[in-house]
Amino acid sequence: MPLTALDPTAALVVIDLQQGIVALPTAHPTGPVVARSAALAQAFRTQGLPVVLVNVTGAAPGRTDAQRTAPPRPAPGPDWADLVDELAVADDDILVTKQRIGAFIGTDLHAELSRRGVTQVVLTGVATGSGVEATARSAHDHGYHVVLVTDAMTDRSAEVHDHSVQVTFPRLGETATTDEVLAALNAR
Repeated sequence: MPLTALDPTAALVVIDLQQGIVALPTAHPTGPVVARSAALAQAFRTQGLPVVLVNVTGAAPGRTDAQRTAPPRPAPGPDWADLVDELAVADDDILVTKQRIGAFIGTDLHAELSRRGVTQVVLTGVATGSGVEATARSAHDHGYHVVLVTDAMTDRSAEVHDHSVQVTFPRLGETATTDEVLAALNAR
């Protein structure tokens, strides 16, 4: 479904587009995901709207089945958590470092958005079925209007990505393409 409206106080939230994560194999190439997220970031900045850039440096402490069955991961390199250069971090951007899957738990994201009067979040990033979906769920629970830019996200699994886009996201917000969001920004 197309985007119905872009709120006057919308914010872009880009999830985990960092060196170590974009280097992982994904269902869709990360290059276009990064390029679309960067284009949206520049357009939001041009409109004077908040841009939130999220990276992850840890994980929730709970035990999971996936931890027991996954092959061991190599130790992250020194630039693993660095945001990709294409995002062109600006002085006014809100930088959020998370230790959990979603960007709201254990961070000041909600406080930062509330302080700026944000009523709508536009989400992009990696991974569709974990970081993006968890952030979308929390945003929805916090009462934000949620827009999920489905061509500016991917997952390690095509099945997980498709399930999130087709089944979960319509329950949490509106799905849109990068071009639809850019057109809504340009129409402001």
